[in-house]
Amino acid sequence: MDPFNVSRRNMLLGTGASLAALGARGIAQTVAPPVAPAGGRALPPPPTPDQIRRLQWWHEAKYGLFIHYGLYSMRARQEWAMEKEAIPIPEYEKYAKQFNPKPGFAREWVKLAKAGGMRYMVMTAKHHEGFCNFDTKLTDYNSVQQGPKRDLVREYVDAARAGGMRVGIYYSLMDWHHPDGAICANDEAARRRFVDYTHGLIRELMTNYGKIDILWYDGGMPLNGAGWEAERMNKMVLDLQPDIVMNNRNLAVGDFSTPEQRILASGNGRAWESCMTLNESWGYDAEDDEWKSPRTIVRNLISCGRDVGNYLLNVGPKGDGTMPEEAVRIITEVGRWLETNGDSIFKSDKCQPWRPSYATFTRTGNTLYMHVHYWPGGDVSLSGLQTKVLSAYMMKGKQAVKFTQDDYRVHITGLPMKAPDTPVTTIAIECESVPTQSLDPELRLAKPRGKVGIEI
Repeated sequence: MDPFNVSRRNMLLGTGASLAALGARGIAQTVAPPVAPAGGRALPPPPTPDQIRRLQWWHEAKYGLFIHYGLYSMRARQEWAMEKEAIPIPEYEKYAKQFNPKPGFAREWVKLAKAGGMRYMVMTAKHHEGFCNFDTKLTDYNSVQQGPKRDLVREYVDAARAGGMRVGIYYSLMDWHHPDGAICANDEAARRRFVDYTHGLIRELMTNYGKIDILWYDGGMPLNGAGWEAERMNKMVLDLQPDIVMNNRNLAVGDFSTPEQRILASGNGRAWESCMTLNESWGYDAEDDEWKSPRTIVRNLISCGRDVGNYLLNVGPKGDGTMPEEAVRIITEVGRWLETNGDSIFKSDKCQPWRPSYATFTRTGNTLYMHVHYWPGGDVSLSGLQTKVLSAYMMKGKQAVKFTQDDYRVHITGLPMKAPDTPVTTIAIECESVPTQSLDPELRLAKPRGKVGIEI
């Protein structure tokens, strides 16, 4: 991934005061993009009709599994080990000889994604280390001519299709192994060779594996969009795969934005997808035990759904392709929650309500979903709702719940003292019209509070 994106740990340290106030470590909060000042950075362009067509399934899918898998998985110290540890190329190449994923590894990935309620997958075909997990005629530094003696992208694509999953391929433009990868920014002949090599590998990936649903670029250094000839690259991809969607990390506009390790909604109708690690690492790190809890994953899904974005959750498999046991446990628990509550995520529309502090919200039409992540027991309240509530019920068991409504709040009562669902309990609130919430402080000032502020 991009080294200029901060890690989750550094992000928390840098914004500790604000996140501490939220009372939830590791929860990424949706932040509305600021309005660009006069002469400031322009909003992204609105989607074209063709982008709307190609992105329709992607918007509906909402939730995907990201997989960083390569030679770095053998070293087990994250995906940037070669660069950050300054490992010489001949020393690092030894991993290519040892790399040997177990038979059926890709089928296990698909099984996990389906158990987790995910709708699409994205696998690294080539990361910054330069090793190709696929059959290519352009370099012998690939999985067919090295240790595996197999086309790993082929195995992944076939397994994903057989499992009914949408197929995404990750491709890093940056390359630490190629002799022109570092010098191409300052040597035009090297740039020409390296760009031709890059376009050639992408052409193979878009030609040799049937229909590909997502091309997920990464590693746009050291060139800019013009240097990569990024618009020409995207045109080639669309000529070969007319239904594909592409992100913007080759420094062209692309179809969707990719905030990393944070949830940040795009403006102007721009599609966006938050990519996050399940622990601290993209590639496998044997000592990384900073796992996000199932509740954190669910809350992040809710935050993305609230602002009609996607959530791409990453796991780094071990060297043999096995998923870490803790990752399997967490993703499977989230999948069980989605079996009951999935409609509140996968059918979500733009949602405005956000209070109180122990709950977050999504919306489908006139139905407001109140996701209670810290169960208070007995009752919950929602202030300032600007529409009439018709009915309310638990998503778990579909049991109706009692409520009262006045000008200031909806008060849901008679709830069990223990949370009925885990890790988050969802209450569906059927409304007369699209539910919005008044955030006007005048509402609070007008509310009688034991005669405080009331003239006698």
